[in-house]
Amino acid sequence: MPGHDFNLPAGLEDLGELAYNLWWSWTPRAQSLFSRIDSATWTRHRNPIQVLRAADAARWAELSADEDFMVDASRLLDEFHRYLGNGSESWYATSPERELPGPIAYFCAEFGIHESMQIYSGGLGVLAGDHCKSASDAALPFVAVGLLYRRGYFRQQIDADGHQEHAQPDLDPWELPLRRARGRDGSPLQVSVEIADREVHAAVWVAQVGRVPILLLDTEVPANDPSDRPITHILYVRGREMRLCQELVLGRGGVRALRALGIDPAVWHLNEGHSAFLLVERAGELVAGEPGLAAGEALRRVGRDAVFTIHTPVPAGNEVFARDLVTRALGQWFGTARMEPNELLELGRGHTDDPDAPFDMTAFVLRHATGANAVSQLHGATATETWQGLAGHPIDAITNGVHVPTWLGRPVRRLIQRAIGVPLGVDMNGPDALAKLGEVDGEELWAAHQQQKREMVGFLENRLARQFARHGESPDVLRSVRGVLDPDALTIGFARRFATYKRAALLFSDEERLSRILDATDRPVQIVIAGKAHPADRPGQRVIQHIFELSRSERLRGRVFIVEDYDMRIGRFLVGGVDIWLNNPRRPMEASGTSGMKAAINGIPSISILDGWWDEGFNGRNGWAIGDREADGDDGAQDAADAGELYRLLEEEIVPRFFERDASGLPAAWLPVMRASVESALWQFSTARMLSEYVDRLYLPAVRTPVGA
Repeated sequence: MPGHDFNLPAGLEDLGELAYNLWWSWTPRAQSLFSRIDSATWTRHRNPIQVLRAADAARWAELSADEDFMVDASRLLDEFHRYLGNGSESWYATSPERELPGPIAYFCAEFGIHESMQIYSGGLGVLAGDHCKSASDAALPFVAVGLLYRRGYFRQQIDADGHQEHAQPDLDPWELPLRRARGRDGSPLQVSVEIADREVHAAVWVAQVGRVPILLLDTEVPANDPSDRPITHILYVRGREMRLCQELVLGRGGVRALRALGIDPAVWHLNEGHSAFLLVERAGELVAGEPGLAAGEALRRVGRDAVFTIHTPVPAGNEVFARDLVTRALGQWFGTARMEPNELLELGRGHTDDPDAPFDMTAFVLRHATGANAVSQLHGATATETWQGLAGHPIDAITNGVHVPTWLGRPVRRLIQRAIGVPLGVDMNGPDALAKLGEVDGEELWAAHQQQKREMVGFLENRLARQFARHGESPDVLRSVRGVLDPDALTIGFARRFATYKRAALLFSDEERLSRILDATDRPVQIVIAGKAHPADRPGQRVIQHIFELSRSERLRGRVFIVEDYDMRIGRFLVGGVDIWLNNPRRPMEASGTSGMKAAINGIPSISILDGWWDEGFNGRNGWAIGDREADGDDGAQDAADAGELYRLLEEEIVPRFFERDASGLPAAWLPVMRASVESALWQFSTARMLSEYVDRLYLPAVRTPVGA
């Protein structure tokens, strides 16, 4: 099916191009326009491709005769075309000393651009998506490479007993904002990768994110054996051999896709170790072109323009594969590259003397990449402690950020734009404009927050009603869901992956004490929780079940709510609408944690362990720190101490301050904390700032590495 045949009327032809460019995903006016075309289809799919396909000739005739619609569409399309122009006003374009000789090739296992494309699981993917959006805003030469997961990441349902159920979506790329990449001869591009004794083929799709293309490889093609077609079906598939096949397609196939398109990257950015085999592929290219070159030297050379980002100190986040799996999968490469398997396997040895040590993707990349970074200052220290001996240098720290236009709620965005005089539809060029943030009126800030909170409450009540209906609750119970969330209550938000180190149940350590905090009639408090546990993470799933059971208990019912199927849309409502953001991982296990940044730019303070970004982001005015930087070696004792401090902060500081109102009904003591949250995060924890640091501290040094280095 042709991906652009919408039979659009005169004057609206360019809506097709807009639908295929995910610029609309962070442009509220574009989403509103597509909703006006067909609100039911937009509400169901949140995907403009589906909207344009559903509109018939009669509907287009109506819209063409609607002067307001045509004017709005024309203005939006003009803005879109201006955005796609040369980007001459971006911070990259106005810094000629930063000019790169070619594009950055950014490899990642997942990309979270918008909830309609479920090819992401959580923080890594959303960060990668935000990175691409900011590269587009900056007009940075940039191309990303990933995999197209037709069965996506699982959709979560929580049954009436609190068990997490897993359902895989079935994504049709022709129904998404994706197009087939075309080779230089104009035909649909397909690449192949040798795995063991066979060739695996992959179609190449393009997700256009503003100015940035993301190439997505897809093994569901007729040329493949039926057993190979599912290689790219499921994100983070459990089977180790299938996961290895995915990462070979990502790393080696991604290089071949770029070559086939005539793209010659200046820098190769490996975002996590999943794409490590791109170094193997590039080394093989060098050996083929220089027959006397040893494969080990070729690997050293290709590392000169490769940079690497580590996203987690958690062992499970650092991919390893059994030696026999790697040896078998790369059998043909070992022959053509003239390298003994054991030589490559030793280059992937982690911190172990075990003769059967697995191939550690992180260790392999660190031995070769010219630069490596962690994703917060604290993570940089822990990563250096872990990896410096192996890498031969400290691990730099470039703290993550968030794409402000994606995560800033509309009411707060309008208010901030008016105060600083800078539109926030694209990234800011620097922190200078923030000097005027102090001019944000407290009453207006509170009104904007309250509007976002009301929008969140309405959204969550609809979601909860659907959950309860599926559980078989009575009509009376379903009616009672309308109004179950108290818009005047202090609302605590907690949403993230349910890995056990994130301690989602910490707030429930003392149910009696918690119930006293929640049930004060004059100072009500409620908790909204969302998150998924990986299908293989049974302990994480038990935490979900435990909290769900508590939320249905007599003591906590009506004050604690679990919202299922956490995705980017739920995330946007929560980070824009709750009153305070809770994060309580076991320090120092949280590498960064960007959800608190998203809340902060909306004026929502954090109450958090001094871990990840909060270790450097907390300034004493923009929220609260749970505990200090000293860790107790006893996890149980640490949990008890942190829970006790969390309760104390809520009882003695946070709840009283939130409900302290002045004569006009404003929370006079709370508003300075909200303003401090925005001021501390809007630039410092944006991907605009983050990307500028990547350019200056990783990308430019990589292209300037001396040839003999």
